[in-house]
This record gives sequence, structure tokens and C-alpha cells, in this order.
Amino acid sequence: QVQLVESGGGLVQAGGSLRLSCSYSISGRTFSPYVMGWFRQAPGKEREFVAGITWNGGITDYTDSVKGRFTISRDNAKNTVSLQMNSLKPEDTAVYSCAYDRTYGRRIPFEEGKYDYWGQGTQVTVSS
Repeated sequence: QVQLVESGGGLVQAGGSLRLSCSYSISGRTFSPYVMGWFRQAPGKEREFVAGITWNGGITDYTDSVKGRFTISRDNAKNTVSLQMNSLKPEDTAVYSCAYDRTYGRRIPFEEGKYDYWGQGTQVTVSS
């Protein structure tokens, strides 16, 4: 069983920053390499990959539109994955969700279908 809970969303002006956190708990499974990802879905649009990180933090990946502005990190002692978002733009407005992929296959998947568990999401609104 995997449970994910996001926090940290809110309203911010363009150019500002927000930090999202995803607290996760994994029970009933023997350890295997996994990936944590952040996705977002804007109104009227499909959900898209934002950033991902492997279970040990050794590999990260980002969608092109957030490279240089967003940073994903993890704290295994606290079972959290964070997304630091700087230089926010109105087009970053979306519901942001964290997700868990229970396998790792040499790359961080961008496809939402690869992820097995999802949080409920947190709203990020960037005003112009």
C-alpha cells in the first residue's frame, strides 16, 4: 500500500516561488527501486509530467518548460519529495500531483500510465 499526500500549493504572483511537498508512506512491500514524479494538469489540458527523481535521488529529470526553474529533491529520512518552483509563470497554473512508480527501468518515465499510485493534488495558481 502506498499513500501520497501533497501540500504547499497556493496563489503567487508571476516571478514568485512556491515549494510543494509530497509525503509518502509505503507498506506491505519489499524494497525495490522506484521513482517519484510530479505531474500537473491545467484546466482543459491533459496531465503532463513535470519532474521525477529516483528512490536514491541519484537521477532526476524535468520537462523542458521547467528546466532551470524547478528543482525536485527528496528527504528519505522524512519520506518526502519536494518540488521547488522558482520564477513562476502564469502558464504554470495547474493542479500538481505527486505519483509513485513501483519499478525503475533505467529512465524516469514521463508517461503517467507508468505510475501506480497518485496523490490527490494541490492547486498552484500564478497570477500575472
